[in-house]
Amino acid sequence: MSVPTPVTRLAAVLRAGNPGPMTLDGTRSYVLRAPGSASCVVVDPGPDDAAHLDALAVAGPVELVLVTHRHADHTAGSPGLRARTDAPVRAADPDHCHGGAPLRDGEVIEAAGLRVVVLATPGHTADSVCLVLPDDGPVAPTDDPTRRTADPGLAGSGTAGSGTAAHEGARTPSGTTVLTGDTVLGTGTTVIAAPDGSLGAYLASLDTIEAVAGSPGPAVGLPGHGPVVDDLAARVRAYREHRHERLAQVRDVLTTLGLAPDAQDAVNQVVARVYADVDPTVRGAARQSVAAQLSFLAGPDTDAGTGTGTGTIADIGTDAADDNPSSPSRDG
Repeated sequence: MSVPTPVTRLAAVLRAGNPGPMTLDGTRSYVLRAPGSASCVVVDPGPDDAAHLDALAVAGPVELVLVTHRHADHTAGSPGLRARTDAPVRAADPDHCHGGAPLRDGEVIEAAGLRVVVLATPGHTADSVCLVLPDDGPVAPTDDPTRRTADPGLAGSGTAGSGTAAHEGARTPSGTTVLTGDTVLGTGTTVIAAPDGSLGAYLASLDTIEAVAGSPGPAVGLPGHGPVVDDLAARVRAYREHRHERLAQVRDVLTTLGLAPDAQDAVNQVVARVYADVDPTVRGAARQSVAAQLSFLAGPDTDAGTGTGTGTIADIGTDAADDNPSSPSRDG
């Protein structure tokens, strides 16, 4: 049975066996506990995989389960973990709470000897949150590959494993750790999952995370997919630059073709030109990101990120959502 591997003083990681184009090397569940605490907090149970859930349960006693967002590769295991541990499951989305109340922005949770601060960070999905450990710190350097980070520079397609690995001892965390779910990944860029996600909300969330991660800094990021991010504020700045580069590319295509952002075929036309070389396995995710970009350019009324999908841009067709309904997590 797999055992969670320490990645900071308060957090250990257990990677699920669900690798793929949208999940990179697999969903990362985290086990949080203060030194000396008998109980723990689990963040993101992951897929409904018996071996993975058994390993999380054995790491307990599990006092509380927290969820960063509603995608199935993070939440499908919630009922199974609750059945194994009787621990309440809390998420921002009430539909993904089991025996616990919905998470509130700014809430301070005290469990397993920890303080966990809830940070609403919508954008990837409308319900996305980050979880802040303000009292964390480093563990002793190890050769464990789960505690290595990709180069903070973004490699175009977000291919897993791109960049240069750096040992955890290369940087000393400030004491703040942020569990980022799919809002910030360990490598590559995340998808804005339109119509649930919103680019406007995502850019605002990047500002929120940078404010937490940049002072006194650098804070560590523990992502839902991919390796640890040693300098979260630097990664957020790179993400913001990437988003604006993509928006410039989309504007250029619209100008060249004489299309408005809400034109009937705008999504297909932009994907064909801006994402021409994208891996076919993530083509649906590219369509979702383009839909979010076009909604952003069309104006705030269409960039709501409500998940309802009421117009041409939001209703982008079943092929975008059905390519991977669980967690589009690559190359926005």
